[in-house]
Amino acid sequence: ITVGGFKVYADGALGSRGACLLSDYHDKPNWKGFLLSDKEHFENLSKKLVNSDLQMCTHAIGDSANREILKIYGDVLKGKNDKRWRIEHAQIVNPADFQYFGKYNIIPSVQPTHATSDMYWAEERLGSERIKTAYAYQDLLKQNGWLALGTDFPVEDINPFKTFLASVTRKDAQNFPENGFQKENALTREQTLRGMTIWAAKSVFQEKERGSLEVGKNADFIILNQDLMNIDEKDILKTNVLETWVDGAKTYYNQKYFDDLAKKLSGRAVSLDIIEAKAK
Repeated sequence: ITVGGFKVYADGALGSRGACLLSDYHDKPNWKGFLLSDKEHFENLSKKLVNSDLQMCTHAIGDSANREILKIYGDVLKGKNDKRWRIEHAQIVNPADFQYFGKYNIIPSVQPTHATSDMYWAEERLGSERIKTAYAYQDLLKQNGWLALGTDFPVEDINPFKTFLASVTRKDAQNFPENGFQKENALTREQTLRGMTIWAAKSVFQEKERGSLEVGKNADFIILNQDLMNIDEKDILKTNVLETWVDGAKTYYNQKYFDDLAKKLSGRAVSLDIIEAKAK
């Protein structure tokens, strides 16, 4: 077990209207949500952590919560750094505040399935303008050139292929919406794969140990039945894990998949024998 930092909570969730917004909720006038602690609490914690090797990783959903935490981070980080402090979720960011991620090397740690889970009702909470800078993964990526992707399990499904699908297509498992939700902020397949592997490792200072297949790193990898980088997007969720390897040891083998494949190949082999016999 590696203890890398502290998980801090700035506000609540958008669905319950607990996320702290700069302006009223579109569907609840005179209500902006709230911070879970006063500003002084976050300031004091950041001042303690900045002199340590521990990361400050703060859950921030609303644009007000993101602004407060970004500015507090900035006050103690003071400029470019390699602390890799994170904002967890960074769901709604005011256009004026994206710059803070790059200015202070603050890492957005986001979960693509949040966008496709919330897209049915998020605009009701935020209105037609504020929704444009929500779940804005391309805008966040541009700030530092990398970001970390995760699942937020158990809030969301742990299935990494759903994460991949949501990130690349901005669609749910039922292929909705047809053209994707705010597709301009979809990540490419390569950006998504990096976000789930090497960039995720980098976000916790483990890029020298895992996150890519290189000599000297832990041999952590999976073998799939199809190429995620080239298959039709409609087939992404049909992907099967054939084997899982952790630190060079096989920890999972998909026996059922190979048994089913063997049956199919067995039947095909008989057909080939018949064809060869006729040919002779």
